[in-house]
Amino acid sequence: MPVSAPLRTYPAKYSILHAELPGHGLVNLGVLLQNPESDEMRVRLRRDVHTLAEGEDLEVLSQLASDLERKAREMGSEALFRYLEDTLSGTLRITDREATIVEDFGRALDRLYRQHVQSRVLEFRTHLPKYSLQAAAGKFLDNQEVTERGWMETPEDLRLTPDMFIAQIAGHSMEPSIPDGSLCAFRYGVTGSRSGRLVLVEDRGSAGNDRYAVKRYQSDKETGPEGWRHSRIRLESLNPEYPSWDLEPDQERYRVLAEFVRVLD
Repeated sequence: MPVSAPLRTYPAKYSILHAELPGHGLVNLGVLLQNPESDEMRVRLRRDVHTLAEGEDLEVLSQLASDLERKAREMGSEALFRYLEDTLSGTLRITDREATIVEDFGRALDRLYRQHVQSRVLEFRTHLPKYSLQAAAGKFLDNQEVTERGWMETPEDLRLTPDMFIAQIAGHSMEPSIPDGSLCAFRYGVTGSRSGRLVLVEDRGSAGNDRYAVKRYQSDKETGPEGWRHSRIRLESLNPEYPSWDLEPDQERYRVLAEFVRVLD
């Protein structure tokens, strides 16, 4: 079996930001993640603050993430952390920094956020449903009634629509872009040309979750008397140590379930 090269890791430190809010007590607002080598800070705060506060408190909390990011750029993360640790008390508080090792700072921030912050589920506004791949196929292709495995909050820059879902991918064939075990966002259906795009494919000749794989879809077309047709379809692995497949243009063993959007964790 091919062995993937180890990913580079980086030292980091993080703190949890708390707020003492009337009627809610002490709540976790979000995570501050420091890159000591570059002196940069990444911030992720909850987006449901309108359910926790009102008036001046809401105004402050709504602007807090952008204020922290601006101050980190101006002061550097180390100076900002020290300032927050020395001055925050009362309504806003910060925990002592904890050391951690990360492979990707963006994904690490999202993972720490999910571990420490429980925000309110705002369906298809801040959260997407999680499905097994088999359940997702039933819901979106066969119109079956299936139950999601909970809802997962997504990053703020990901625009959500009701045709999106989250599923976990197993295997190394799409590394390093999609690590083994990643939770990924998908969008049912692929509009326009599929060529060159990453798609979730179902192999009807296999069983269970082995039926599903993420591949890069490549196709060539030719024009004939009856219009254009596929002359070649190929499902490609990004990891060169894993095989890719050429399909017969009229082969119905494979069907495209969804378009890959991005890795979430």
